[in-house]
Amino acid sequence: MLENPRSPRVRAVAKLTKRSARQETGLFLLEGPQAAREALAYRPDTLVEIFATPTALERHQDIRDAAEEAGLEIVFTTESVLDAMADTVTPQGIVAVARQSPTSLKDVFAASPRLIAICEEVRDPGNLGTIIRAADASGADAVVLTGRTVDPYNPKVVRATTGSLFHVPVAVGADLATTVERAHASGLRVIAADVGGDDFLARRDLLAEPTAWLFGNEARGLDESALERADLALRLPIYGRAESLNLATAASVCLYETAFAQRAAG
Repeated sequence: MLENPRSPRVRAVAKLTKRSARQETGLFLLEGPQAAREALAYRPDTLVEIFATPTALERHQDIRDAAEEAGLEIVFTTESVLDAMADTVTPQGIVAVARQSPTSLKDVFAASPRLIAICEEVRDPGNLGTIIRAADASGADAVVLTGRTVDPYNPKVVRATTGSLFHVPVAVGADLATTVERAHASGLRVIAADVGGDDFLARRDLLAEPTAWLFGNEARGLDESALERADLALRLPIYGRAESLNLATAASVCLYETAFAQRAAG
């Protein structure tokens, strides 16, 4: 059992909350039983280590069984050790280390996608994590991160995906111009979500066709050069008194409306 919160092994795990350590090692941190459960179910090959308190493992016997099936040993720790490893204030008793496994842009489009989300300069971890989760839930084929979008392996992003990071392909560090060019070459219409765009409902019929949604920065939206690369821009109507919609909420609506339209069209 790991008992010393200041041991080199514990410190190495704790460092993964920092981007520099993630870049250097190619690893990232998973916290909580749900994240561990999804990794074991969908990408056990990426898992390097799993740490848990005895109490937490008693509550989550399925994780012990899945780890055993994957040939992974779970290392027991004290509560203080787990607190030292985790990014959250109140960790849930299980922490894991996994290898980063981004998808290449080439592979995203080689799979002939019909619905993808492109995130340009999305900076808030919670927003990005929720967009990845919404893309997964709506059946999107991939999420592509361009510009200075936040690291998808940031612990806050990972938590916000609630496991969807292991379900949907995510391409990182892509160039927006190249991404749009490849989307067009693959037969996708690129639609920018923008408050200055056309009314969403007036162009809703377009969504049945292969679509790449382009989402921009939370504060600034998409700049002119990004908007010019899109085939058109659409805005969601506001029926109440809200000034605007949160980026992740708007993205969820756009992705789901497109999924509905594509499925209705068969």
